[in-house]
Parts: sequence; structure tokens; C-alpha cells
Amino acid sequence: MTENKPINKNKKYRKDKPWDTDDIDHWKVEEFKPGDMQSHLLEESSFATLFPKYREKYLKEVWPNVVSCLKEHGVHALLDLIEGSMTVKTTRKTWDPYAIIKARDMIKLLARSVPFEQAKRVLGDEMTCDIIKIGNITRNKERFVKRRQRLIGPNGNTLKALELLTECYIKVQGSTVSALGPYTGIKQIRKIVIDTMNNIHPIYNIKILMTKRELMKDESLKNESWDRFLPQFKKKNVQTKKPKKKVVKKKYTPFPPPQQPSKVDLQLESGEYFLKEREKKEKKDDDKRQKQIEKLTEKKRKREEVFVAPEESDIRGDNAEEGNSGGVDIDALKLKLKNKTGKCPVDTLSSSVTPQISKKKSKTATTSENNLLESSSGVKVKKKKTSTVMMEPNDDDHGEASNVVTAKKKKKRKVREIEDSAEKLPANESNQLSSNNNNSLVSDLEDQTSKAKKKKKKIK
Repeated sequence: MTENKPINKNKKYRKDKPWDTDDIDHWKVEEFKPGDMQSHLLEESSFATLFPKYREKYLKEVWPNVVSCLKEHGVHALLDLIEGSMTVKTTRKTWDPYAIIKARDMIKLLARSVPFEQAKRVLGDEMTCDIIKIGNITRNKERFVKRRQRLIGPNGNTLKALELLTECYIKVQGSTVSALGPYTGIKQIRKIVIDTMNNIHPIYNIKILMTKRELMKDESLKNESWDRFLPQFKKKNVQTKKPKKKVVKKKYTPFPPPQQPSKVDLQLESGEYFLKEREKKEKKDDDKRQKQIEKLTEKKRKREEVFVAPEESDIRGDNAEEGNSGGVDIDALKLKLKNKTGKCPVDTLSSSVTPQISKKKSKTATTSENNLLESSSGVKVKKKKTSTVMMEPNDDDHGEASNVVTAKKKKKRKVREIEDSAEKLPANESNQLSSNNNNSLVSDLEDQTSKAKKKKKKIK
């Protein structure tokens, strides 16, 4: 006889499954291939998402790649720049029913500043994404910015460490954190991000992940608890020391302080105690009104201060005072200059400003004549002392000056030729030639000066 074993009440209707063996992995996600779905989808499904204005330029550049990528899965994509939205729709060619959900996640990531090269990875079977909102965790703006920066770390080092440990791509943008990777990694990132925004430094979670990674390598610890190996961090609430108030000791007196007058005593003193209720109320209202008027006038004065022009100091007067304060005696300076030149500095300035060009030319002509006479005949000619005045050359006088220079050169050449010929001839003949040559040179000079004067008149 076979013994009837007692059957568990809960397992009464359970039957053996000979096809379900131990070598089957129930957690494995089977790959979905084209042709696995027998017929097309009955209805169209669509998802739309808005994107910020600053992403418009990038999306316009990348959109042809997005369309071609989704076309492989039989999903149609639309970009509306007027409305600022992205839309994905299923078509009759869609061979994977879950592809529309993956396409929705892709456009969400593109809207949150994730680059297209990373966003298209979400279309894979073992990949998922999560957009974590961190804007409403802390109310204080400064505290929010500090904690968000703590998550990024110096030069983005904390984010890089998290990406390596979790095998996920992380993007911090505004008040959201976008994560893209395997399911286990996404779960860890969500926990770390929320802890960071709740004032738990990410370095603690990074240390825990590093120890877990090392423990995974040991096969003997596979079925044991890892709590004893993980670091335990105690919260230390360090109180800041407040500065102690200095208590000034009063001098000891055996007598008590005088009694302060009460409210009734003060009313009796001012006469308010004997007033009626109506009069008290009127007085109170008057005082209140008076205070309001004072405050209004004060505010008005502060507003008008902006429109009041500042006091302008006399620049000319200030400079004059500064010049005189230098310790320079102008009268003494004038006398010194007068003694040196024999003229008042004002006269010399006036003469230098308006020089006569014709006089200068005649002086140059006479000096050249004297030099020629001295060279031809050994007699020195007396020169008159004349005060030379420096003057700036004008554009009109430039041509005349060049003519005079060329004339001087020609005369010097002639003089040299005469001297050479005079040395060769006897004394009587040489004296006669020199006198004739001098006369011819003088006549040439007169002609040139007259021509220069005529040119000057024409120019004027």
C-alpha cells in the first residue's frame, strides 16, 4: 500500500511542470526581433514632449539622425519649432510594441540636454533611463545650488566616479538629473542623488559602492550579508561656538534703585488720566497720523535725493590754484627772461608767431653775396648783427626753399671754377676776371629773388 502524504492546503491545485528545469534563467530578457509580432498594431499611439528654446539649434542639426534612428524601429518622429515640441508615433511598420515607450524616453532625454549619441542608447533592450527632479527638495536657492555642485564635484570628478561605478551616463541640467544605463545602476543613482540633495555627501555612497564592487569578486560571500563589511557613518552634529557676552559688573551699593513711575503715574503727570475715552482715542489717532506724515516726508526726501544734482567744482579755478600753489614766481621769471634776451618774452613770442618771409629771403641772399665777395677778393665784408628767429616751414614755402638751395649750389660751383682759373692766370688778369664775375653773380642773384617774389604773389 502506498502511503498518502498530507498535501499542503495552499499547494492543493499545483501540478508538476516537467518543462521548467533549473537551467532556465527566469530573469533573462529575451530579445525581440522583427517578425515576432504576427500582425501590425490596431491603433496609433503617440507621445509629445516640449523642449526649451536654447535646445532648438541643436535639435535642428540632429533631427535627421533622430528620424533615421527611429525609422529602424518603425516609429515616426516630428519636430515642431513653432510650438517647441517633439512628437513620436507608431506606424503600420512598427514591429516592437514597446518601441514607442523607448522613443518617448529618447525625446525626453534630448529635451533635457542629453546628446543624441547617448540618448539613442535607450532604444536597447537592457537599457533604461530616469529623469530625477531635484528642484523641490530644498526651498533655499543658495543651498540648492551648493548641493547640486556637490553632486557634480570639482571639475566633474564626482560625476565621473558615479558613472564608472554604476555604468550609467549622468547629466545634471537645471533642476533635473538625467540618468541612462542598466536597471541596477539607475536605482543606485536615484538613491545617491536624493541623498545628496538631503545633505548627505556623495562620497559616503561612493565608498559603499566601491566596497560592494570588491565583495562581488569573492564567490564565498555570494550568499552572505555584507552589512559587516560596509562602512558605517555616524552623523556628527557639530555646534558652532557662540561668542560669550562680556558681563560688566556694576558697583555694589547697599541702597536699592529708585522706584520707576507706573503707567498711571505717567498719565496723571501728562493729564491724560482725566481725559474721556473719546478724547483719548482722538489723541491716539492724532499721534498715529503725525507719525505717518513724518514717515511719508522721509520716504519722499529719499526718493528725491536721486534727482538732486551734485555740487560741481570750478575746474578752471582749481587748476589756477594748483598752478600758483606750486611755488613758482611768474614775475621773477619774466624779469629773468627779459635780462637774458633784452626783450620782453611777450614781444619775442609775437615776433616768432608772425615772421616776414620776404625779409628772411633777402637776408639769405645778402649772406651768400658776402661769402662770394670774400672768396673772390681777400677782403672781409662787415656783417650786421641780426637776431635770427626760428620759424616752422609752411607747405607754400617748401618749393621756394628748394629753389634757393639749388641756386646756392650752382653759385658755389661757379666760385670754385673762378678760383681755379684765377690761380692759373697772372695777378692783373685774375683781378679783372674776379671783378667781372662778381658783377655777373650779383645780377643773377637779383633775377632769382625777383622770380621768387613773383611766384609768391601768384600763389597768394
